[in-house]
Amino acid sequence: MATDDNSGKDLTAADSGAGHNPANAGTAVVVRDAVDNPGFPPHRPRVTDLNPSAERRAERTVYTLFYLSIVGSVFAIAAYMAFPIVDTDPGSVRLNNLFIGLGLALALLAIGIGAVHWGKALMSDHEGIDVRHPVRGSEETRARAVEIFAEANEESGIGRRSLIRNSLIGALIAFPLPAVVLFRGLGPMNENPSELLTHTMWTKGTRLAIDPTGTPIKASDVTLGSAFHVIPEGLQDLPSGRLEEKAKAAVLLMRLKPEDLNELPERAGWSYDGIVAYSKICTHVGCPVALYEQQTHHLLCPCHQSQFDVSNHCEVIFGPAKRPLPQLPIAVDSEGYLIAQSDFTEPVGPSFWERH
Repeated sequence: MATDDNSGKDLTAADSGAGHNPANAGTAVVVRDAVDNPGFPPHRPRVTDLNPSAERRAERTVYTLFYLSIVGSVFAIAAYMAFPIVDTDPGSVRLNNLFIGLGLALALLAIGIGAVHWGKALMSDHEGIDVRHPVRGSEETRARAVEIFAEANEESGIGRRSLIRNSLIGALIAFPLPAVVLFRGLGPMNENPSELLTHTMWTKGTRLAIDPTGTPIKASDVTLGSAFHVIPEGLQDLPSGRLEEKAKAAVLLMRLKPEDLNELPERAGWSYDGIVAYSKICTHVGCPVALYEQQTHHLLCPCHQSQFDVSNHCEVIFGPAKRPLPQLPIAVDSEGYLIAQSDFTEPVGPSFWERH
């Protein structure tokens, strides 16, 4: 037998006698200092395994935490109602976020701590080896799966510890409720979203005003190649709901050479001396279309790069948007101010709002 001076391993030549397989020819490496399998360390029983009083105390702790989680979920819902957000009071936002956050944190932490304590103090505590084997779909495998579930039920005690089981089920049911209430509060109450976006603040005779000052715009103020961010006059005077109304009524106002406009026959008269107004709300997912390319007459949505051609009734020329931006019919009053002829003739915003 030869020895490798560098590694200290025995190099045993392959057997060349009878029965030798040429395919296995070579040198076998036998490691002298192979590590023995140490096996499992001695089992150390927990306090709850030895003391029935400690076991009952741990059980009470677990279901108390689950009940505490239910209290946190209910508190978050109550805080949402007790501390509403008021448009004119920035402090209401802080109070709303603070108390809802405290309730949700308590609900989630109590579930997590209770589940961990349940596993560490009460569930079956023993070492085992999971032998890997090919996955089979035989009847024996299915039967064994049933046995595993039965063993898990026995080891966890969920079948016989009714207080823990019921309190956990209650906590898991109660925890999503604040999210349901919060998300419902983001939507319109007792109104159809499609109907809400069908009508805006624009009415016949409403003057176009500069955003955010609310100063009315004269046609003479709109120079060739310019673009204005526009809101309805009077929007700033609303006692509440200004942001909601602005999100629907925001408009981009641009002036092109009249000969560069290719207006649809049914929209003849919707512009004034090359001045056109289109909704600022992208028809993809409602982002603000805020970038105007003066030379190409293109509007660009910075969120998902949809592009609209102002010279061709804002048709989509690139990107995920599926329909042109709605056009606001405009005219000029006796004092030279730009006014709306009517509201938008189609819903503003993402196309999915039109799917009743």
